[in-house]
Amino acid sequence: MKKANRDYYDEFAEWYERGRDRGYHAMIDDLEVDLLADYVGGKDVLEVGCGTGLILDRVAQRAKRAVGIDISKGMLHQAVARGLDVAQGSVTDLPFADESFDVVYSFKVLAHIKDIDRALREMARVTRRGGHLLLEFYNPYSLRYLAKRAAGPGKISKKTDESAIYTRWDHAIDLSRRMPENLKVLDYSGIRIFTPAAAAHKVPLVGRALRKLEFVGRDSLLKYFGGFLVVIAEKEHS
Repeated sequence: MKKANRDYYDEFAEWYERGRDRGYHAMIDDLEVDLLADYVGGKDVLEVGCGTGLILDRVAQRAKRAVGIDISKGMLHQAVARGLDVAQGSVTDLPFADESFDVVYSFKVLAHIKDIDRALREMARVTRRGGHLLLEFYNPYSLRYLAKRAAGPGKISKKTDESAIYTRWDHAIDLSRRMPENLKVLDYSGIRIFTPAAAAHKVPLVGRALRKLEFVGRDSLLKYFGGFLVVIAEKEHS
């Protein structure tokens, strides 16, 4: 499984950042970075699945120390070029000592981890007591899920599509039950609640309206319908 994921993302790395500086993808990144802002200031932070470092680069401007880990050498090559502190490794076997970080976060990664319980234990292990974890999953109760079911696997290259990688969909109740005993779920946030398809953001007026709606809805009661559901948890002190 690890090799399959690594090969998938190595291939994806060739064009991963294409178009991510605008429209839909830029909005998703902005929503996630804004969510992190209340947690990472002056802290030791770990991004699990940092990819090319697009989010880590922005977090590093606020954090005391920002470290990234990813399974893909291809992705990390670009993160290194940005001057980021990154290493190759797996979320199910993090190469860090216990309680190394104040904040651990992960976006677009945990939905592709089959042994999710082990991954959650590992992220809890490297988080300091009283520290926070922001962990994003794919939500089956969302427009994004319906769109994915209708459209089928998207292409990531000329010869590979999304069906090449394991994907899980988890709703809030199951995620709350899966958290290790030393993690307390504080809240959830919903990313991509209103956007029916990424292409909608290519229409200027529609894109601007959707962006405003997504920021308003992210922490409202509609958060449970976000295509990306973020668990906000705290590691208990004892």
